[in-house]
Amino acid sequence: MRQALAFLTPLGGASVPGPRALRWFPVVGAATGLLLGAIWWGVAQVVPPGVAAGIVLAGDLALTGMLHMDGLLDTADGLFLHGAAERRLEVMRDSAVGAFGVSAAVAVLVLRWAALDALAPEVLVLAGIWSISRALMGFSAGYVPYARASGIASAFLGQGIDMAGQGDTGMQAGEASLPNAEPVASARACARACGLAGLALGIPFTLAGAAWPFEGTGAALLAHLSGALAALLLGVAAGAGVVLLARRRLGGFTGDVLGAAGVVTETVALVVLGARW
Repeated sequence: MRQALAFLTPLGGASVPGPRALRWFPVVGAATGLLLGAIWWGVAQVVPPGVAAGIVLAGDLALTGMLHMDGLLDTADGLFLHGAAERRLEVMRDSAVGAFGVSAAVAVLVLRWAALDALAPEVLVLAGIWSISRALMGFSAGYVPYARASGIASAFLGQGIDMAGQGDTGMQAGEASLPNAEPVASARACARACGLAGLALGIPFTLAGAAWPFEGTGAALLAHLSGALAALLLGVAAGAGVVLLARRRLGGFTGDVLGAAGVVTETVALVVLGARW
């Protein structure tokens, strides 16, 4: 779990994630969502909804160390750039932020704030959505090729790395390499466990949050629950779309792509909920 915390949050210390960390992604996501939901509920008791929404956004950026938002910035700059995959990856590695990244970040932050402002505080719903988003990240890491020759996310395939970007394969960064079958099989097994854990946590948390407390007829409750499921489904579809676009334009995923996919999943799910509820 420490490795998952280190990859998904500023917590956990310096730790290179291995395949087994993938199994803990939904748990870390659910814990993050629960904490954010508790903050949301608490501040909503004393401040207007718009201010509470802004505080939740700030809290999310703090709890994730802005890692996922930074991934969105870099991914948008890379995926929408014209050029070969190598050029896109080079731009994503650059610390400078381009117009595509800024536009994506502004759009996402505005949509997240508007959705949270439109919703009543839902602690369990946030836990469910955040768990599902991390499950998508972990599942993608196990089943989508890694786009770089080496990097921190290559550790999910059982390849050791160093901070200089050279893997334990003996190849220099930039040279193509194929991971051994055994580590890939282990990563995929952990990715499957991650996906199942995400479903086991994300769906019940979201439905429980949608159902309680709820005042209305049985038909209204059913519509409320169907809206929650639709939000999860559309959120996952949008996040998966980011990963598939990266597969096409970059040749696979990177750590930035995983972060962007998680942010997009959460944002679309929140927007759907805000529109339906």
